[in-house]
Amino acid sequence: MVNVLTMYMPLLRGLLKLVGVRPQAVEIEPGTVLRFWIPSDDQTSTSNASKKPNKPAVVFVHGFALDGILTWQFQVLALARDYAVYVPDLLFFGESITDRTERKVVFQAECVAKGLKKLGVEKCTLVGMSYGGMVGFKMAEMYPDLVESMVVSCTAMVMTESISRASLKRIGFSSWPEYLMPDTVKGVKEMLRIATYKLPWLPDFVHRSILEVMFGKQEGETRTS
Repeated sequence: MVNVLTMYMPLLRGLLKLVGVRPQAVEIEPGTVLRFWIPSDDQTSTSNASKKPNKPAVVFVHGFALDGILTWQFQVLALARDYAVYVPDLLFFGESITDRTERKVVFQAECVAKGLKKLGVEKCTLVGMSYGGMVGFKMAEMYPDLVESMVVSCTAMVMTESISRASLKRIGFSSWPEYLMPDTVKGVKEMLRIATYKLPWLPDFVHRSILEVMFGKQEGETRTS
């Protein structure tokens, strides 16, 4: 069966192009590259910050399940005319990669901040959801001159042991990988049900597409980590 997300992405790219948003790979350091969606009129390259959009910068940071642009597509399409919108794929999501073994929130925050600075962003409003909110809080702590204001949803400033235990108990899972890294269509359904307010009905082939594209799994494969 054709993957619906694979079919949808060219359409979404076309819509984003119409509102003036394009993808840009930014090398943070050798072996670490973040994919950003940035204003098309931003002629910044990683070596020449000669021209920047004359609009307030808004940075959208995603959570688990989807990459940056799939998470924030509707907000980007609505705001791109009046704001310079930047949407990173966090490391290990979308097309962002690293050869480092670092997995902590602080490394994600460092990489996003360095990427924004290479793109010529000096100040921004940061919008974060879930895990992206935690990355945003860490960015605001580490780079107060960069993060001017924040809007966050469904997140915490830091995931303490007590918050983690209470949250897992409330949603009925024994570990975060079990919840956040599903390996079945049923697992994807449950993750989206818990994480989304008034989620509309979606057919199984949509959940299967998410499983394949976002988690790199076919139905029936088992988790190895």
